[in-house]
Amino acid sequence: MLRVAVIGSGPSGCYTAQSLVQQDPEVRVDVLDRLPCPYGLVRYGVAPDHEKIKSLQNNLRAVLEHERVRFLGGVPVGPGGLPVARLRQLYHAVVYCVGAATDRRLGIPGEELPGSWSATEFVSWYSAHPDAPGLSAPPGQAGTPADDGFLRGVRSAVIVGMGNVAVDVTRMLARGAAELSPTDMPHAALTALAASRVSLIHMVGRRGPSQARFTTKELRELGALPDAGVAVDPAEAALDPAYTDPSALPAAQRRNVEVLRGWAGAPEPGTRRLIRLRFFLRPVELVARDGRVGAVRFERTVPDGHGGVNGTGRFEEIEAQLVLRSVGYRGVPLEGLPFDPASGTVPHLGGRVLRVDAVAPGEYVAGWIKRGPTGVIGTNRPCAKETVTSLLQDAALLLGRDVPGDPLAALRAEGVEPVEWTGWQAIERAEAELGASLGRSTVKLPDWESLLAAARAAGT
Repeated sequence: MLRVAVIGSGPSGCYTAQSLVQQDPEVRVDVLDRLPCPYGLVRYGVAPDHEKIKSLQNNLRAVLEHERVRFLGGVPVGPGGLPVARLRQLYHAVVYCVGAATDRRLGIPGEELPGSWSATEFVSWYSAHPDAPGLSAPPGQAGTPADDGFLRGVRSAVIVGMGNVAVDVTRMLARGAAELSPTDMPHAALTALAASRVSLIHMVGRRGPSQARFTTKELRELGALPDAGVAVDPAEAALDPAYTDPSALPAAQRRNVEVLRGWAGAPEPGTRRLIRLRFFLRPVELVARDGRVGAVRFERTVPDGHGGVNGTGRFEEIEAQLVLRSVGYRGVPLEGLPFDPASGTVPHLGGRVLRVDAVAPGEYVAGWIKRGPTGVIGTNRPCAKETVTSLLQDAALLLGRDVPGDPLAALRAEGVEPVEWTGWQAIERAEAELGASLGRSTVKLPDWESLLAAARAAGT
């Protein structure tokens, strides 16, 4: 019987486990995750108002409830946790589906100022990720306002980036309490966003409208927000020739440009919040005022004719007390595995880990750590299938090595106490009870202490 450990319970990990049990009628799969909760970015990265996408958790749940799949949460792998070498002793094969754990940086002066954050940090806060900056309400005080280091004193915000994550954080800043209350957003974040005095939100890209990375569906949502307006400067956007005549663009980019053209000029008066989409501006410095971010200095750019831009030496400052960078993700090295710093991925051949250009038997990768932070959730299916095909081709070789009959017993003997599926179900019940106590639907528990306390209650 082949025993496989899958590291990470997000979409790539779940699709890997699903492909394994579908293709091998006897394989046993343990899905290990550092967090006590499954689903990865579907739980902690999808915006709380995107209920349709969040419903993908139901599909992932079906995988983790399969009779030959076991969820083991709260088990970190690497420094301070389970060593990679020990994993290889416990399982015939290990598949690393650990994603891309860090954000790209702007690399400009002032980036470390208070008020400057990555979009991921902001998303983690309003998604109740237990590693989010220490801004959630204290344990036992879920209904009290957070010590809100994101939004206090903020009137104007700048989002650097033109992808779907940038659109998400812009939308969260522009939404009102009535629209966010039905979501599973933690109560402290909801309270802070409801009290926010942000009235102007700039989403800024260094290139033109036809090169923006957001999808049209996400973009259109900005124009449907109650009590918010969207504006595009037509003269600025027209620096992109494809904005004036989008007929030659691929369909996706053409639809984006058509939406943006509909927002050209000033928005309708009377809106509570204004979203400005700005183009051909490259950030060069975050400007300090009163000890924190007060403005962003941009250089005007122009197209270089080859898909890039050139600086013009002309500069502009945009007032902002909050700056969120949303310029991409990067994988990070996992102790004990090879790593290519240029691509932020683990070198591989068809999902098989390569060590000094040679296949490492029993070690595999899938998801962003394999291919880089590209694609949508569904892209993980064929990626996982390719890796599983390679793994099962190696099965005869892998089965030649003895492993413990039950890795979980060996882990427990070494003091590891995972959060099993019953523990996760207890967390779900606790979140439903918290929501009911606040007059809302399910509300996420925001910190390690409350999550682990809920999980432990499953055993009492």
